[in-house]
Amino acid sequence: QVQLVESGGGMVQAGDSLRLSCTASGRYVMGWFRQAPGKEREYTAAINWSGNTRYYADSVKGRFTISRDNANNTVYLQMNSLKPEDTAVYYCAADRTVESLRVGAAYWGQGTQVTVSS
Repeated sequence: QVQLVESGGGMVQAGDSLRLSCTASGRYVMGWFRQAPGKEREYTAAINWSGNTRYYADSVKGRFTISRDNANNTVYLQMNSLKPEDTAVYYCAADRTVESLRVGAAYWGQGTQVTVSS
């Protein structure tokens, strides 16, 4: 059983930056999803084990950066130029492959709230 623990959420203003962290043990593809009130959960970003391949949703491309520190079992989501539409609960996720993660990851964190005010 993989345990994922997120941190770093909060309330910021439009244009600000925020960094989310997620700790997880094991050799997994890691990713972030988000769910805004009244909307479906949205795939946001993913990174393979070695960190040399990254994937982003079009809505965050150029503003968000996913990275990982395998020595510390941590994956990060650096969020820059935040917009009110980025407001959501952000979930860390893990699975064996990028494809399986995108369609419904095997492991999930508890979620962390990000609120962006205009």
